[in-house]
Amino acid sequence: MHDTLVTVVGNVATNVEYRETAGGGVARFRFAATTRRWDRERSAWADGPTSFYTVSAWRQLGVNLAASVTVGEPLVVHGRLRVREETAGAGEGQGQRRTFVDIDAVAVGHDLARGTAAFRRGGKRGPEQAMAGRSEPAPAEDPRLVRS
Repeated sequence: MHDTLVTVVGNVATNVEYRETAGGGVARFRFAATTRRWDRERSAWADGPTSFYTVSAWRQLGVNLAASVTVGEPLVVHGRLRVREETAGAGEGQGQRRTFVDIDAVAVGHDLARGTAAFRRGGKRGPEQAMAGRSEPAPAEDPRLVRS
């Protein structure tokens, strides 16, 4: 079977939740991507519909993602697309079919078209060690960003 690989640009919509599993740790979060188009009549950009995805990142990618990403940050997510349908259980909407779109991430990075980031090589660390090293210098404190 061939996987469908996608690259989606958007924003982190929920907190990243990290948990250990038998197959290694996994980080999960909701990701929102909104299309934008130029409206000629109003001479302004207009937002289109927003698509939501559940992103899963396994093993070291999940650890690094949980230590690096917060709600609202712009990301580029690349991974395998999965579409699944489920029937709602008891309660409101019982028996209705719902469609979910998931991405099993292969690579995730901050969208540098919308801001700056400072890369830190992580090595093999657990989630506690990765989260402990999360302090970020202010842009003025980072010598690479000071112009002469």
